Amino acid sequence: MSELQIGDAAPAVDLALDGDRSVALASLRGKAVVLYFYPKADTPACTEECIAFSRMKADFAAAGAEVIGISPDEAAKNAKFKTKHTLSVDLASDPSNAVSEAFGVWVEKSMYGKKYMGVERSTFLISAEGKLAGIWRKVKVPGHAEAVLEAVKAL
Repeated sequence: MSELQIGDAAPAVDLALDGDRSVALASLRGKAVVLYFYPKADTPACTEECIAFSRMKADFAAAGAEVIGISPDEAAKNAKFKTKHTLSVDLASDPSNAVSEAFGVWVEKSMYGKKYMGVERSTFLISAEGKLAGIWRKVKVPGHAEAVLEAVKAL
């Protein structure tokens, strides 16, 4: 499978949201969607990223965008994480990694010389027409949510 590029159609995936809800990505056509993938709930960088997107949720909504965070965590862990940090964005659970694989963010990683599979912190901006309008890979958290918001406003 080749790496997704700007202009490609967003993969047709179903997202298992917190609160026992689900949504088909295709059903969100007509508005921009920001999908940000984070490796693990309640770790420092992931928490900082989720808080940043939550803090700016109203700004994204005003710009016409829906924001959804996705991790391989189970729904119950995401719900606890969301409550603990008063997060306002939707969190999707992807324990099978099907969504992460569809977006090409389930990758081989290495820590202390040990190789393992995990989520590469990445963000995708999907236009109202369902096309990829922005892709950020190997995201560094500080300032990232702000940069994504500027890209949404430029659509």
